[in-house]
Amino acid sequence: MDGQTAAFSLVALIILVALIFDYVNGFHDAANSIATVVATRVLSPGVAVAWAAFFNFVAFLVFGTAVAKTIGGDMVDIAKIPGSDQLFVLLAAVLGATIWNLITWWLGLPTSSSHALVGAYAGSAMCSYIWHFGFTGVETVLKAAGWIKTLTFIVLSPLIGMTLGFILMVAVYWIFHRVSVNKVDKVFRVGQLFSAGAYSLGHGGNDAQKTMGVITIALVAGGYLQMLPNGKLPEVPLWVVLAAHAAIGLGTLSGGWRIVKTMGTKIVKLQPVGGFCAETAGAITLFGATAAGIPVSTTHTITGSIVGVGSAKRASAVKWGVAGRIVWAWVLTIPMAAIIAALSYGFVLLIEKITGRI
Repeated sequence: MDGQTAAFSLVALIILVALIFDYVNGFHDAANSIATVVATRVLSPGVAVAWAAFFNFVAFLVFGTAVAKTIGGDMVDIAKIPGSDQLFVLLAAVLGATIWNLITWWLGLPTSSSHALVGAYAGSAMCSYIWHFGFTGVETVLKAAGWIKTLTFIVLSPLIGMTLGFILMVAVYWIFHRVSVNKVDKVFRVGQLFSAGAYSLGHGGNDAQKTMGVITIALVAGGYLQMLPNGKLPEVPLWVVLAAHAAIGLGTLSGGWRIVKTMGTKIVKLQPVGGFCAETAGAITLFGATAAGIPVSTTHTITGSIVGVGSAKRASAVKWGVAGRIVWAWVLTIPMAAIIAALSYGFVLLIEKITGRI
């Protein structure tokens, strides 16, 4: 197999695995979009995932590709990696992120697919640099600007969601305090259809772009696209945009029932009014972050929103033990995905060596 054919095959494999990651992201994060609307019995699980999947897909009509450009161009300096190794790094990154997602899905933990991907990308890139050049200067592989805003929003996105969820819930209590419970319930059962749709729109808009970023940088590494002179990612091809949104939509359609149970029932017992406030708070947070090109965790965002809604009732309404377990999973996601990706990089190199291609 000549070099050009081998590179094409590797790029095609990266695209395939990246879309599998996107699909896994969809069913892993389906809980983010549908847990509240299922927990409040506004929609059946089947209808809820179809509703969420539709908005995941059409999000490409609303949002640009700013998040994709952050993931693909502002997190890792791919130029620091030898050209012959860049595609191996990207393959290991999507493998590492997918494996971590599957592990946490099996355990029923609502961790961040976004942070799994950036952690895996960093882990495989740093492992490659160390393999070729040693530890000196390994930190230069990571671009500070992209990591600062991503790490900052690991903290800020759930806090913003929690604050907005709390404010919206308090406002609803104040506005509807003289309205009967049955009337309030009817109003917000309808309202939840719109809030769940808006949240799913934000989920698709932010999360699908992360896969777009990886596929686009793979096309650059394979010689099919060129980086811009300022080191930024080029425009994302339309077929990549559509493929990424289709993959995440299909994943959402498959559901992630283990995590739905954790998100919808184990943190706070929700009524339609609470579900509406949580989803609306999460949607506002995601819309703002996506417009700013910040790859945030949709999982962190909706979890924070649910906690904020529960806190507006009373602090004891939140099951803090479950919330604490989730936070620990958040803390571990980036380093664990990085370690798995580094191991995946070693595995990829071993396979390549065995087959005689390196």
